Amino acid sequence: MSDTIIERCEAMGLRMTDQRRTIAAVLQDSTDHPDVDELYARASARDPRISIATVYRTVKLFDEAGILEKHEFGDGRARYEDAERDHHDHLIDMHSGEVIEFCDPEIEKLQEKIAEKLGYRLKGHRLELYGVPVRKD
Repeated sequence: MSDTIIERCEAMGLRMTDQRRTIAAVLQDSTDHPDVDELYARASARDPRISIATVYRTVKLFDEAGILEKHEFGDGRARYEDAERDHHDHLIDMHSGEVIEFCDPEIEKLQEKIAEKLGYRLKGHRLELYGVPVRKD
């Protein structure tokens, strides 16, 4: 496994234009889960020659190559993150759309236990929790 999105793309033999490198760098620097519009805004701020169509094509290429992980959190927008980030789960605030990343060892153990009980060995999983903030009166 290479360290950066650009390095993984190059290792896979993907042609990396300057615009693709910029988009990859934006994705690498993202700590959130941007959609294509947000990626376009960030990438075009770095290189005004980048078009929204280039961002769409690049994201599709990276997704199909397994470089990115695509998420659909129920708000009608596909969002993306580096597929090589450390494992984590997501809690989605249904009011604000904020996506909170978390990892809980107890949940991880429980998932393994459930799979084992049902006669399976987990090879991966994705957990998304949807909630609303609790009022503190």
